[in-house]
Amino acid sequence: MHVSHLDAADAFVTLDGSTIRELAGRVSLPAEHQSLAEATVPVGGATAEHYHVRSEELYFFTGGTGHLRVGDDYRDVRAGECVVIPPGAVHKLTNTGAGPLTLLCCCAPAYRNDDTVLTGG
Repeated sequence: MHVSHLDAADAFVTLDGSTIRELAGRVSLPAEHQSLAEATVPVGGATAEHYHVRSEELYFFTGGTGHLRVGDDYRDVRAGECVVIPPGAVHKLTNTGAGPLTLLCCCAPAYRNDDTVLTGG
């Protein structure tokens, strides 16, 4: 059994510009087929528009409010909601709230920078 704790996870910035603390995946625990991380988008911040070639992502929002665009679908998001982002779907997350926007992000297969394609939008 392998166990991690969020407070012990080192934060790092992903290619899309979000700050994450990985709980399971290639950087932390030996999860080979998926990854789980807490991501934070600061007040007034946004991720770079991007897509993942192979990874499906689940975003489970744990705090704050924001705006998510996936392809041509635009939606306000808030704590308690979960969104599925399929591989190849261009997406961008913007914090529209007064505090940090936090979420758990699960990627399958596990997150890799080389699976992320920035689209410049």
